[in-house]
Amino acid sequence: MKDLAGKVAFITGGGSGVGLGMAKVFSAAGMNVVIADIRQDHLDQAMAYFNERNAQVHAIHLDITDRKAMAEAADEAERVFGKVQLLCNNAGVNLLNHIEKVTYDDWDWLMNVNLNGVINGIQTFVPRMIEYGKGGHIVNTASMSAFYAIQGSTVYTTSKFAVRGMSEALRLDLEPRGIGVSVLCPGAVNTNIHESVVTRPQQLSDTKTQVDAETMNRMKAFSEGGMDPVKLGEKVLEAVENNAPYIIPYSEFRGLLTRLHNVVLDAMPLPENDPDAIKRVETMNKHSKSNHNL
Repeated sequence: MKDLAGKVAFITGGGSGVGLGMAKVFSAAGMNVVIADIRQDHLDQAMAYFNERNAQVHAIHLDITDRKAMAEAADEAERVFGKVQLLCNNAGVNLLNHIEKVTYDDWDWLMNVNLNGVINGIQTFVPRMIEYGKGGHIVNTASMSAFYAIQGSTVYTTSKFAVRGMSEALRLDLEPRGIGVSVLCPGAVNTNIHESVVTRPQQLSDTKTQVDAETMNRMKAFSEGGMDPVKLGEKVLEAVENNAPYIIPYSEFRGLLTRLHNVVLDAMPLPENDPDAIKRVETMNKHSKSNHNL
């Protein structure tokens, strides 16, 4: 997707934060942009910005966990601008708490949004993109937590590891269709993700983990020191144009990821100490349906 002008982008969580940053960048590049968000106040604020600039941006109030609503949003996007070729499954929520305090409602809430919401976007838009037959690109927002875990992040990390793995596999499946896939793994970004609890559904709040004011303020302070969403959006645009598999514009994590991957490599035997390895590889390649041999 080198020539983005005139093409259509659909961004979940597009009313604020990372999603809004992408929307601003894509719009400036000449794209027609649909921003979908569960918070109408965020959509109203975003549209005030775009209307001042006469930008080709359309807002849709959307709960990404609602599959019917997702399909209706796709239909609306096509009616307004035409076929979507750039899908950004960006909406997400966060909850940090130690596992002994986590409830089933906590699990269901985060997994429904962070993982199932991405699945719903893929299941809704990918068949349409394939049928359209003009290629495209998908950006799935994960997190640096898709690579490493911190204490108190079991639920969140589970969802983000899943999004990363899904994106890597989806990239292989869609490559023959001319559809690229990138996984966006932000570190700190100056967003309002600390307000995630505002959109938590009532039916998943009966046994919810309580988030105190101190935790909220700590998360807010952490985010405020992060990257500007527009700058991150520029990195996403560059990745889309170059069909990059990973979007990780955070040099401060190089050392940590190097150490982590070295730990993984250290868990494996050296080839000279594993004489049966060649036989296993030959067997797997012989019976593999993939062209990506080991």
